[in-house]
Amino acid sequence: MLLFAAATLVGAAGLLPGSARAEPAPLKLVAFGDSLTAGYRLPADAAFPAVLERALKAKGYRVEIANAGVSGDTSTGGLDRLDWSVPDGTQGVILELGANDMLRGTDPAVTRKALETIIARLKERNIPVLLAGMLAAPNLGTEYRARFDAIYPDLAGAHGLVLYPFFLDGVTGQRANTMDDGLHPTAKGVERIVEGILPSVETFLGRLGQTPEKKG
Repeated sequence: MLLFAAATLVGAAGLLPGSARAEPAPLKLVAFGDSLTAGYRLPADAAFPAVLERALKAKGYRVEIANAGVSGDTSTGGLDRLDWSVPDGTQGVILELGANDMLRGTDPAVTRKALETIIARLKERNIPVLLAGMLAAPNLGTEYRARFDAIYPDLAGAHGLVLYPFFLDGVTGQRANTMDDGLHPTAKGVERIVEGILPSVETFLGRLGQTPEKKG
């Protein structure tokens, strides 16, 4: 009877030869940002988190990326909503904030402090961060640009983060990739963003212990 009971338990646990094994749960990520993340004037499936998730799945990664982008959000606005925008169980955050700070001419010290506080609070929750950088517009002057542009590499270095230096690389100044406002990416622009950031995201996933599944 004892041997039979033990065999039954082993079988129920899926440990018998040839038994089916449950697939691992997908890695739960949150893309936390402003309209560039939210997908301003785009369908939901053309927004950055959805396009990135499809690109990663096509490469064999098991991920789910929640869209926690809010149009018009600043770094301080993001800090205010951090706790409810990044739920418990989140295993990694792609942090994309600061563009609206720059457009409003916010003191870079304010942006830096807010972003660093977001990073610190996520670290306290054991949630790793990939930092998506932003660059200041040329018309803001050399002093402002120097102070603002230094925020992202400085924070990434201080906290050991994976950094993608410029979220809009390949989009800014490219008419085919931006909407008529000259700021927000079109669907094609989002695809360009994903193409650019993908290697950094793969490095980030590697740090989280995920590697792509082999196909076939």
